[in-house]
Amino acid sequence: MKKTLLKPMSAVLALLSVIPNINLASVLAEGDAPTFSTDVKHEGEAIEGGILKQALVSDTTFPGVFNNMYYSSNPDTAVINLFAESLFGYDENFTIDNSGFADVEFNKDDKTVKITIPEGVKWHDGEDVTIDDVIYPYYVVGNKDYTGIRYGEDFMNVEGMEEYHNGDAEEISGLERVDDYTLVVHYKTFSNSMLQAGGGVSAYIEPEHIFKDIPIAEQEDSDAVRSNLVGFGPFKVDKITPGEAVTFVRNDDYYRGAPALDGVTVEIVNPSTIIQEMKAGNYDIASLPADQYETFKDAKNFDVLGQVSNAYTYIGFNLGTWDEEKGEVVYDDTKLTANKALRQAMAYAMDNDAVGAEFYHGLRMNANSHIPSFFKDYNNADQEGYHYDPEKAKQLLADAGFVDKNGDGFIEDPDGNEFTLHFASMSGGETAEPLAQYYIQAWQQVGIKVELTDGKLMEMNSFYERVEANDEGIDVYQGAWGTGGDPNPTGLWGRNSPFNYTRFASEENDKLLAAINSDEAFDKDFRVKAFNDWQAYFIDEVPAIPTLFRQELTAVNKRVSQYDIKTGSDLEWSEIKLLSDKPQAE
Repeated sequence: MKKTLLKPMSAVLALLSVIPNINLASVLAEGDAPTFSTDVKHEGEAIEGGILKQALVSDTTFPGVFNNMYYSSNPDTAVINLFAESLFGYDENFTIDNSGFADVEFNKDDKTVKITIPEGVKWHDGEDVTIDDVIYPYYVVGNKDYTGIRYGEDFMNVEGMEEYHNGDAEEISGLERVDDYTLVVHYKTFSNSMLQAGGGVSAYIEPEHIFKDIPIAEQEDSDAVRSNLVGFGPFKVDKITPGEAVTFVRNDDYYRGAPALDGVTVEIVNPSTIIQEMKAGNYDIASLPADQYETFKDAKNFDVLGQVSNAYTYIGFNLGTWDEEKGEVVYDDTKLTANKALRQAMAYAMDNDAVGAEFYHGLRMNANSHIPSFFKDYNNADQEGYHYDPEKAKQLLADAGFVDKNGDGFIEDPDGNEFTLHFASMSGGETAEPLAQYYIQAWQQVGIKVELTDGKLMEMNSFYERVEANDEGIDVYQGAWGTGGDPNPTGLWGRNSPFNYTRFASEENDKLLAAINSDEAFDKDFRVKAFNDWQAYFIDEVPAIPTLFRQELTAVNKRVSQYDIKTGSDLEWSEIKLLSDKPQAE
């Protein structure tokens, strides 16, 4: 659909015109940023059943990889979460507890995790869920033919996993099958992160009886992942319109109790039209773009819920490659982007305080760290981070030998060579183009010549394919991370993490991450200091510039009886009902 760029482009031009003189963070005085509740209840008499209509706000289609072992794109998770289940529950701090499908016992001294699942639960096709369905994903992700991106340090830490992965063993010795409903996993090391959701213990559970007959190399493109989807979650997949929509029906045998709804539909809706769609009463639930807050803050037919997200945007640098065979990044210190002064100067050239105020109405805030402020105990609030200081940026460049020798307004590299950095950024939403142009012009104002890769924004799937491949046509890129339930940065910025798209590595980074993962870090004070030490190092090296923390906003139509977006919420699908036959319109 056509995107309207007039309003945000005028905003970015205004922003650029005043940057040399003021910091636009003053646009929003302290305390002016809006605040939100995480839950809502609507009064009324519930109808019987009904179909909840959920809008998945995205400028791209579903990639269509509907499996936890294989997906790599957020749109697919909205589908997965409705029909599949994770093993573990967790509280509002993402600490694993026994509120989920499985009970879990951690034994730090023995370096084991005991997983017990309930008896009598059925997959959607009627087969029993057993502990073999918990064991099987280890054999998929750890297999040499596995085509996904989940094999990393967490799986390597299971005893016997590397021997299996290398073909030296047919079984994974660290998987102790106790009975049909109990598994004990033995680990080489046991870190405090393992207590967190997504922090080192596999939460995957997949129907072995379906996947075992599909060669692992072929699973990602199989019907079991793309179309004939089987889980044991609250809803069953009824129909898939490739790339566009998925229709679900109620699972009457759901182990937590059948949902009150007859079903759910999930449809892709473009960010440029979602506000009109919600106001017209075409959907019940949708995430809302913060850059359009002024257009929906006074909506009459839906409520807006919000919470600080465990996510952040960042500007990343292409600093190397990924060695698939060794499973580690290869840092290339010959790249121009490997010059730390250049990276720091680009960080000081950007006014993210102004961006948060001007573009996002105070709903996004300048990020001071690579640890989101969601994690209050581990984000170092006293760390200053980077703020707009173009003169400091210019001085850093000059001190490092970046000088404009030919008088064209752009600096040459320390060897006197002209250069252009190619910047990749994704399309999507009204601010995507003007924000990318703002960053480019901000860098150019301190003398760094930057152009969009291929001269245009990239579609999301293409963007991540090229960034992950360390495409030579990309020197700098704008990305975003959702950190999951574990603030530990190893999974994003460690040497052995395939998600470390910058491909930065150093012995000091290894050392600081090792401290976070050490036995000593079970002590809270030691752990906090280890996090602070790493944050200080990484913000100085800045292989990626953290730009914005964010509020996540969710619209809930007033025909939905109740809804809760709080992390660790215990609201069940059996409690969510509809108060009329169709969503309310404004």
